[in-house]
This record gives sequence, structure tokens and C-alpha cells, in this order.
Amino acid sequence: MRFGLGLSVQHLPEEPQAVRFREHVEQVRLARAVGFSSIWASQHYLSDPFTYFQPIPTLARLAADARGMQLGTGVILLPLHHPVDVAEQLATLDVISDGRLIFGAGLGYRDVENVALGHDPKGRVGRLVEGLELVERLWRGEPVTYEGRHFSLRGVRISMRPLQNPRPPIWLAANGDAGVRRAARLGDAWLMNPHATLATLERQLELFRSTRRELGRPPAAETPLIKECYVAPEAATATTEAAALIGAKYGAYRRWEQDKALPAGESFDASFEDLARDRFILGDPVRVAEEIARYRERLGVTTMIFRLQWPGMDHEKVMRSIRLLGHKVLLKFLSS
Repeated sequence: MRFGLGLSVQHLPEEPQAVRFREHVEQVRLARAVGFSSIWASQHYLSDPFTYFQPIPTLARLAADARGMQLGTGVILLPLHHPVDVAEQLATLDVISDGRLIFGAGLGYRDVENVALGHDPKGRVGRLVEGLELVERLWRGEPVTYEGRHFSLRGVRISMRPLQNPRPPIWLAANGDAGVRRAARLGDAWLMNPHATLATLERQLELFRSTRRELGRPPAAETPLIKECYVAPEAATATTEAAALIGAKYGAYRRWEQDKALPAGESFDASFEDLARDRFILGDPVRVAEEIARYRERLGVTTMIFRLQWPGMDHEKVMRSIRLLGHKVLLKFLSS
């Protein structure tokens, strides 16, 4: 297995943002030193009540401190952007990282973002599908002529190609069943979200795999999973300290109406104990290692991306989680 650090690019607005970013640099340096193999940054706009570091400039700045690690966009909300811009920006990032970019893309679910950027929220799926096709074609370096419902190009050739050949891998995030089938059809892997329970992920992973078989596509080479994770020396400490911070974050998700994007049977309207069960990885190093092993056994996970920080969390507690994972947990899995 390989392990990634999902950076908490969300923070409280009253905090000093330059300090928060310098702390991310320290987190990446430590993660690299203790055995993490990738770093990830996600995307939202208009993220009240939090601030939000945007992923492309964040990863570009951190690339020097993440030498040898993969850089992942987890995820770019592709329907909000023009594919020419995404193709050139990410090709540049692939070159900066010596060909170690993973393009994580997703549909998004917040109408407010689409409307603010001038898009009809009902056109998200079409913009995602057309955008993916165009990014892939543009990355080949040949002139692209295209006439779609959402995008029109006439002999357009991007000025910067990715370093990876033929292109960086594309991991598609999805919550609902339709999105999982879309990921099977259009992506190299389904980037499993941290919001669904293990039982739901098992069911949807089989849907992803069976859809690829039906389409005649080969099995995905990667099975990546994002997880909320918090490690402390004692299990009770981990649960207590995580509860207030993760609970507040998921309260914001409810206000953002992310529940609407969840598959049937999933909801954030629950106590923290119920929310965490089969969804978050919390505990001392022994408990966390057991949970990682359980997800690997049940899902065949090849890359697990840990989100170790939430808005308002003390930097030293993030660093403690990274150290405990590196020194007491990850070594059990890195060679297996």
C-alpha cells in the first residue's frame, strides 16, 4: 500500500492564513520523511465559514518540499473550468513535479459555485464529460477541433504538454451510483470518497468493477480511498479531540447540502458516534493499523489518502498524527 497526505486547505478566517500555509509546508516535509508517497489538495469556492487555499498554486508551491512524492488534485471541480485552462495548468504542474501528477477530478455538488462562475448547475455532467475528453485530447499535443454542447475549439493546440506519456492518470471522484458508473467509463480509477460507510463503498466498488467489465475496459490498476483520520497516543484522546473538529466540518457539509450528493441510505444527520462508525479512522496506532488493514482486506485499497486536519485544529496535533502514522503504523503496510 501507499499513503497520501490530504492537506486541510480549509481554515478559520480569523486565523493568520500565511502561518497556516507555512504549517502545511512543515506537514509535507514531515510526511515525506516518514514514508508518505503523495500529497493532495482539494477545491471549493465560496467556502464560508472557512477560507480555502486553491489546489494548483498550493501544490505548485509545495512541489519542492515534496521531492519524489506524487502530487494529486483531490479534486479539481472540472465543470467549473474551461478544459484548455485545466490542460495547460496541470501540464505545467506535471512538469514542475517531474511527471508525478495525478489528476483527480470531480463533478461538484454546490449550485452556488456554478452560478457564481456563470454556469447552469444542470449542465455539470455534460461539462464534466466534455471537459475530460478535451483535456485528454489536448494533452496529446495535437491541434484539437471540437464542437460540443458546452465547448467549441478550432484547431487549438496547448503550449505545454505533460511530462508523463501519454498523460497523467485520471482518478474520478464520485458519490452516487451514476457517478461511479461514469468513473468506470471515463477514468483510470474511482477515487473513493471519505463520506460513505464501508458497506456502501463495497457495493459501489463492485458496481465500478462490473461496469468496467461490461464496457470491456481492463481492471483499474489503482484502488484509492480518502479517509478522515486522527491518531493519538490513546484511543479515547483521539476520539474526544476529533469529535468537535470533524463534527463542525461535517456540519458545514450539511449546510452546503452535500447530503444531496450522497448515495441512498447515507446521511450526515447523525450523532458523531454514528457518523464515525465505518466511516472515519480514529484511535491509537494499534486501532488505526487494524482499521487500515480492514479497508485493505474488504476493498483491496492500494492508496489511502489521510485527511488529518480540520478547521481550527492545532498544528502540533496534526504533526503528532503524521509522526505516529509514520513511526507506528505505515511501516506495517509499506512492504506488503
